[in-house]
Amino acid sequence: MPRSRRVHFDCLTAMRALGEPTRFALVRALLGGPRCVNDLCEELTATPYNASKHLRVLREAGLIEVEKHSQQRLYSLAEAFRSRMKPGTQTLDLGCCQFHLDQFDEE
Repeated sequence: MPRSRRVHFDCLTAMRALGEPTRFALVRALLGGPRCVNDLCEELTATPYNASKHLRVLREAGLIEVEKHSQQRLYSLAEAFRSRMKPGTQTLDLGCCQFHLDQFDEE
């Protein structure tokens, strides 16, 4: 069962959360679907502590959701986030601005 608190999606909060390179990379990684923290750490070469800290910020900003499966937690893009993605693209439309998630260089 998904564990989610209904969080109001706010443009400024989203921009602040996405403004940090590790959090931005985590969101890009989650575009492919739900992932556990270990998979995300491996892809981003981040420590579990660091990844968890950034995942918490993204969750509090309403950008991602977490679902617990036994001992593992799966992170995915929140419905509020997915609803702001332009269909068939990797463009996030916040209303005030757009993020073209596929056009940023990897760091």
